[in-house]
Amino acid sequence: MSTLDSLALTRIPPEDEALRAEVRTFLAEAIAGLPAHIRARSWGGYSTELSRKLGAKGWIGVTLPPAYGGGGRSAFTRYVLVEEYLACGAPVGSHWIADRQSAPLILKYGTEAQKQFYIPRVCRGEAFFCIGMSEPGSGSDLASVRTRATPNDTGFVLNGQKIWTTNAHHCQYMIALVRTSGTAEDRHKGLSQVIVDLSLPGVTVRPIEDLSGDSHFCEVFFDNVQLGPDALIGAEGQGWEQVTAELAFERSGPERLFSSIVLFDQWLQYVRTPQGRTESAQRLAGKVLTQLAPLRAMSVAIQDKLVRGQSPIVEAALVKELGTTLEQMIPAAIADDLFACEAEDVPVELLMTLKYVTEASPSFSLRGGTRDILRGMIARGLGLR
Repeated sequence: MSTLDSLALTRIPPEDEALRAEVRTFLAEAIAGLPAHIRARSWGGYSTELSRKLGAKGWIGVTLPPAYGGGGRSAFTRYVLVEEYLACGAPVGSHWIADRQSAPLILKYGTEAQKQFYIPRVCRGEAFFCIGMSEPGSGSDLASVRTRATPNDTGFVLNGQKIWTTNAHHCQYMIALVRTSGTAEDRHKGLSQVIVDLSLPGVTVRPIEDLSGDSHFCEVFFDNVQLGPDALIGAEGQGWEQVTAELAFERSGPERLFSSIVLFDQWLQYVRTPQGRTESAQRLAGKVLTQLAPLRAMSVAIQDKLVRGQSPIVEAALVKELGTTLEQMIPAAIADDLFACEAEDVPVELLMTLKYVTEASPSFSLRGGTRDILRGMIARGLGLR
């Protein structure tokens, strides 16, 4: 292989890239009239109607086997779909987690009955999942979870609490990391994953309003919730291995680059006007694009590694860390630019979008692993600690 070949960028295959125009046209009609400050929520936005339309198009579970209602297509097909959802700010939060990680997790570790029951419903945009990982007092130390599923004659009795559980108040199911044996001091040992039907007696979901006024973060309480034996995913005690695999779905996709992209596009429209076309604005646009382009190339390259069956843990952590740093820089830098302009020249919708993204941006470096955790992973991977 020549040096030039080894430096060549990974490209999305033409057969997957060909889907982009159709998706873009469909979304332009599906979300027509949705203002930018609403579209800026993107994968945090919520529309069961849109999810069902996407399911009818075959665009949810697109990589999953046709035997379970999936599309049986390449992971690059899903990458194209996700990029287009994020680029236009489609409110895809209802099915996002189910499509990204819950259904693939069930496919990999679940029983045949679990696969047959849950995956087709996810693919149709009918079954929505949330993630039950974080707990009060555990912070980023996921191995210290205390929520316990105690085995009994009819399955498991679940007690405990989860927090930061995105869209739990809209979901039918949660995949929860729980302790089925031992204590929190045992760390990775004794952890398992269970599927929790959130309509069961003893489950209480309380939305938490955040700085932006959204209430998608939730705390979830379990008080003697009786689960059946079929609630367990994989082998009892295998939960740490499974949850680590699940987190890998989170850390390198376009959602780690594009959380501020609707705002950036709105601002670029303003920069193209005589009022907004300043030298400093053009420098800022160049700064963002010269960071975004290589990060996007890195993300696509990691997708290729995943397609090949590799496990690019450090690379994914690096993309997530650099990507969320850029996502948080964009609203701060745009605010500095706009506040130097005459107030009456700046479109109100642009200011409303800036307000939302500014208020939401502190969460960008928390979800999917905090900055300190990711930097630790990168340092270990490079042999620096």
